[in-house]
Amino acid sequence: MTREVVARIRSAAIGATRSQALDASQQVVKIVNAELTRILGGETLRITYAGRPPTVVLMAGLQGSGKTTNAAKLARWFKAQGRQPLLVGADLQRPAAVEQLRTLGRQIDVPVFSEPGDPVVTAAHGLAEARRLGRDVLIVDTAGRLAIDAEMMEQVRMISGVVAPHYTFLVVDAMTGQDAVGVAEVFHRTLAIDGVILSKLDGAARGGAALSVKEVIGRPIAFASTGEKLDAFEQFHPDRMAGRILGMGDMLTLIEQAEQAFEKEEAEEAAAKLMEGQFTLDDFLDQMQQLKKMGPLGNLIGMMPGMPKELKGAEIGDDELKPVEAIIRSMTMEERAQPQLINGSRRTRIANGSGTSPSDVNRLVKQFSEMQKMMKRFGMGGGKKGGKRRGVPGLPPGGGMPDLAELTGSLGAAAGGFPRLPDR
Repeated sequence: MTREVVARIRSAAIGATRSQALDASQQVVKIVNAELTRILGGETLRITYAGRPPTVVLMAGLQGSGKTTNAAKLARWFKAQGRQPLLVGADLQRPAAVEQLRTLGRQIDVPVFSEPGDPVVTAAHGLAEARRLGRDVLIVDTAGRLAIDAEMMEQVRMISGVVAPHYTFLVVDAMTGQDAVGVAEVFHRTLAIDGVILSKLDGAARGGAALSVKEVIGRPIAFASTGEKLDAFEQFHPDRMAGRILGMGDMLTLIEQAEQAFEKEEAEEAAAKLMEGQFTLDDFLDQMQQLKKMGPLGNLIGMMPGMPKELKGAEIGDDELKPVEAIIRSMTMEERAQPQLINGSRRTRIANGSGTSPSDVNRLVKQFSEMQKMMKRFGMGGGKKGGKRRGVPGLPPGGGMPDLAELTGSLGAAAGGFPRLPDR
């Protein structure tokens, strides 16, 4: 497969006409990006719904692939689309599977149907229950094994027969690498897979499984699970994944996550303050809390183009942000609004109050000042006096989200520049 991909890229590059706008290296990147996008599926899978509800989704996969968790994540996604899903626990062989599904269902406020006995009968009764309750999406979680065996494949085939799924999704652990290809081939022969859900796809380094599965079974990757939390789940966009693999970032996904986490008016107000140079440390602290809702900061930084490799690869979590929060909370309101007031004695007081050092306080104030200068340059000609502010090349104008993305990078730089608070 690798040789075929390289051959196609070579052929496209050799036959390409010299661009007036791009240099040779940029043209090669463009060709590679187009080939990766094609391999990954070309277009995002569009979910269509049954004319006569419910739309049935069957979840299949090996034990440990994250099948049950992804069933709940998928239910949450459908709910966000305005649907009313019902989860069916047909994995009756793993003792804790149904209880796990019920727990996850309570967290997302989605009902779960299950009953002891035969998994095939349970699935059939679950379909009847969805119709009785008027639920328009049914998600059936099936049993898995540590390895593929005939009994498991026969059971999932029979469940598929009684519920007649509109979509059969195979959950594949992206960390298994090329082993995912063999698993996908076997399930596809038995069930005719409609799409793949890649779990634990929290970095471009695991893009190899994504490339291979699509190329081998010819079915698109439908969704990607990018973290442990139930909201760390997104539709798979081939063009965006190609950008991540090539280190070009994924601003569109970042903007979508920001739009979900931020209230539009608050985002506009924050963006305006950034552009006008009125953004204070108090605002910075508030936006930090909002950004936490979007998921792990390390994942968000990985979506941003142009970020340093060491920052993209850094494990940046909430703990790394705690020193930053502690320092800001130890300042007076006046100091948050005007950090330039912070002199030697104030630095010492703030450091003592936050459990950090005066140099840490100084570093944060300096980085914040640099961010303000950068954003002023970025918004040159904008603000209330300058008329309409400029947008980011390649991104939708307005909305304020690109500026919040810039803030994400600044938070990452701040977090990466501070030691963790000492254990107490």
